[in-house]
Amino acid sequence: MNLQPIRGRVRTGLPALLLGAALLLTSACSSGGNGGGAGGSGGTDGGAGTTGTEASKAVVSVKPDDGSKEVATSGVLKISSTGGKLSTVTVADTKGNAVEGKLAEDGASWEPARNLASATEYKVHAVAKDEAGRESAKDTTFTTLTPVNTFIGHYTPEDGSTVGVGMPVSINFTRGITNPEAVEKAITVTAEPAVPVEGHWFGNDRLDFRPEKYWAAGTTVTVKLALDGVEGRPGVYGKQTRTVTFKVGRSQVTTVDAAEHDMQVVRDGQVVKNIQITAGAPSNTTYNGQMVISEKYKVTRMNGATVGFGGEYDISDVPHAMRLTTSGTFVHGNYWASSGTFGSENVSHGCVGLKDVRGAGDGNQPAAWFFNESLIGDVVIVKNSKDKTVAPDNGLNGWNMDWAEWIK
Repeated sequence: MNLQPIRGRVRTGLPALLLGAALLLTSACSSGGNGGGAGGSGGTDGGAGTTGTEASKAVVSVKPDDGSKEVATSGVLKISSTGGKLSTVTVADTKGNAVEGKLAEDGASWEPARNLASATEYKVHAVAKDEAGRESAKDTTFTTLTPVNTFIGHYTPEDGSTVGVGMPVSINFTRGITNPEAVEKAITVTAEPAVPVEGHWFGNDRLDFRPEKYWAAGTTVTVKLALDGVEGRPGVYGKQTRTVTFKVGRSQVTTVDAAEHDMQVVRDGQVVKNIQITAGAPSNTTYNGQMVISEKYKVTRMNGATVGFGGEYDISDVPHAMRLTTSGTFVHGNYWASSGTFGSENVSHGCVGLKDVRGAGDGNQPAAWFFNESLIGDVVIVKNSKDKTVAPDNGLNGWNMDWAEWIK
């Protein structure tokens, strides 16, 4: 009960009984000046929402209702005011993580900028003011749903890695996505120095991000995955919140000329080495186009049966191998071809071969040099091969799409 001061002058000598009655009457009536507290909501805000003895005309409304459970992570949370404008809106989880939101231009409503996290309790505090500056507030609590079916995104490159200038951000989702707009909205990729970065979907389970041109050497890239609570397909929600940062190293772009049996390595704009190579034989030509090194193996097994060549080859110890496509194109060392092959003939099953020794133990070999000087994310361009340009989703090779097509 709020006690208000007696208005007006009390006559000297008024009997004590009469004065006491007047005080009792005044204090009993003054509590009605709050008008229900939280914008007429029947809350427990007391007299804090009033100026003088008049209640604020602003009424705050919050959906979902206080105490609600299993609330959807998007499309439900709405905060509004009638008879006034919202002046303060705070929505946060129990750890104090605030929900970013947007206030309408007329101040009458507020909505979250992104989806809410799943299985999370949120507290809402909203204040509105009427034209006279009188405030009305409302506080509620609700809990979002706990999903049965979830998905995450497997991303590359790794957090903390240093990569080449051609490295895109590539995310493969564990479930096919039928709501790509919501998923893409929940992922941000930023660069320092700043450059526009855009995403492109390959099918319904892969999303890649890149700038228009190769990253500048020394760029720091930050990826924020805020997938928790995102409904990627009906009844299937994201369960992942992660920040990944990687660094772009020096610029290295290598150009393979399949017709000349040669490759030129350019680092930071300067030619640092020319290496004789062997490319794909006429019956198994090498793809043309811009390709990105996605994996490195000092020694690995290559079995033709895994890429459609049946039993044509099965080499258990291929040295200094670097993957260029998902379908099996590599730059790798070759110890089984004669020395005269490199620089003069194309004899491989589609890979780019460099002179090497068995076991990868000789660091003076051309293949060893190139392996040691290369980063995942470096670009290898193949030209003058009698083959088509590699598909942009065959490996990390979206650079083979022009910018206008990429941002469609």
